[in-house]
Parts: sequence; C-alpha cells; structure tokens
Amino acid sequence: MNSVDADIADYRYAIFSGGVGGAKLALGFYLEQSSEELLVIGNVGDDFNHWGLHISPDLDTLMYTLAGVADPDRGWGRAQESWTVLDTLSDLGGIDWFRLGDRDLAVHLERSVQMGEGETLSTVTRHLCRAFGVTATLVPPTNDEVRTMVGTADRTLSFQEYFVRERCEPLVTGLLYQGASQATLLPEIGRSLAGDRLEAVILSPSNPYLSLDPILEIDDLRRRLAASPAPVVAVSPLIQSQAFKGPTAKIMMELGFAVSTLTVAQHYADILDGIVIDSADRELSGAIADLGIKVWITDTNMGNEQDKRRLAAEVISFSETIAG
Repeated sequence: MNSVDADIADYRYAIFSGGVGGAKLALGFYLEQSSEELLVIGNVGDDFNHWGLHISPDLDTLMYTLAGVADPDRGWGRAQESWTVLDTLSDLGGIDWFRLGDRDLAVHLERSVQMGEGETLSTVTRHLCRAFGVTATLVPPTNDEVRTMVGTADRTLSFQEYFVRERCEPLVTGLLYQGASQATLLPEIGRSLAGDRLEAVILSPSNPYLSLDPILEIDDLRRRLAASPAPVVAVSPLIQSQAFKGPTAKIMMELGFAVSTLTVAQHYADILDGIVIDSADRELSGAIADLGIKVWITDTNMGNEQDKRRLAAEVISFSETIAG
C-alpha cells in the first residue's frame, strides 16, 4: 500500500464528482479548506480507449481544474493548448472527432505507458496529480473497468460516441453502467466512508445519470453511503429546469423524469441526508423535506472563484448543521 492509500481514511471531506460542473465545487473546497483533507472521487464511466491510449476525461478535468491549468473557455482540456498532432492526424485521414490537444495528449501517453507496465489507474492518477502540484487526493472509485453505455432508438453508444461524436443529439432510451456491479470499490474509499473523522460526503452538481450513477452503481457503494456516519449532502445540478452544464435536462426528459430538483432529491433519497438547492427552487423545499431530506437554500451559481468558495463554505456549514 502506498502512502496515499494509508492516509485516505483521515480525510474530512469526500466529494463524488463528474467533470466540468462537479469540478467547480471541488475547486471551491480545494481553495476553502486544507486541500490535504480533501478526497475527490472522479467518474470513470466516461473513460475509453482512443488512439491506443487510455483516456480518463473526468479525472483529467478534475486534475486540471485543481491544478489551475484547465481551459477556462472550453471548460475541458488544458489552457494554452496547441493542436499539431490532431491536425496532422486529420490530414492523414485518422479519427479526429475526439479532440486531444498536444499538452493533453502527453498526459494520456504517460497514463497509458504506466498502466501498460502494470500500474493501477488510482496509482497513476496520484502520480499525475503530484506532477501537476495537486495536493488533494484524487482517485477513481475503482481500478476495474466501468463504462457508461447509452441506449438510443436504433443502437447502443459508448458515452463518448454519444456525448462528443453525436453531440448528445440521439434520443436516450436507457443507460447501462457496464461492469459497475462487478467492480470492486477502492478499499480506501470504503474505509474513509466508515471512518469517524469524515465530516461530510458531497455529491457534486454533476449529471446524476451520466456522471454520478456510474460511481454509485459500483459494488455496494450506496449501502456504504447510507451507513456512513458522515452526512451525505448533494448539490443540485439544476436551477429550475436548467442545468449548470451538459445534457442533464434533456436526458431527464427523455427518460421520462420531470426536470426538477425534486426529481434529483428523489433519485438520491436512499442515501441523502441533505440537499443544497437554488433560491429559485425554494417552493420545492417542502416536498423535498417530506422525503426526509434536509434542505439548504442559497445561490448555487458558481460563475467565479469567489462563488465556488462561498458555495463550498455553505455546504460545509449545512453538513455541520445536519451532524448536529
């Protein structure tokens, strides 16, 4: 066991997160609290093999965001990126629908080399974070393969085929988290959830169905969360019927769910102690409270660094209130 594995049970906050939207809140915690006390568990359902490389988009978005090198305009990838390899590959007739910049490509090369030599994804992720100066602990939920598959009217697509190549246009008929039920939760995460030093578990404002369910379907994680002595608090990814980022509202409608923070609360009801909702959804607080879930109402927009830190501080205060 490496040193980070031995220390994970001592973390005060554990954040389950997808990519861009969740990374904003993770950054708020990273800046607001002692970063060494922060455990971030990133979605791997989006991972795939491309150009012969292991690509981990959400883990990388979280790493780049915490390291302060994410592209602020695109919201993914690295700032000050160049595209020489992609442009040349495109000229050669290669597959170019998934845009990998030159700087980003170096990360995937290093990850793939290390994993090819037998290192686990969690170990390689820690190595990369150290190289970028990230002092929080960022881990995948498992070292086993979990892949989000998107059912559409005429075929099943991998997540990246649906999200990037098809630009989320096909109607979604169902979702499958391939490999999740057979995957083994990273043991250190289980120990952390059961530990008495953990003060809160946070479900970030990521897409519940595409970003967090691939994590929550692993092994017996939902049972572990329900049994954890630390309060489990979600931050809604919706403000009324609008999502912070991505196709959350579209997918909810296509799967037959009402596009509402109440639906999000119902989705997590078996594990949730509290939920943070936007002031615009104040009228839903009573119905959410009827589910046995405490509610914190605030401005959930995270347009700048100050907003991210403020929201993180409020989530911490809310968690302390729940813990009593």
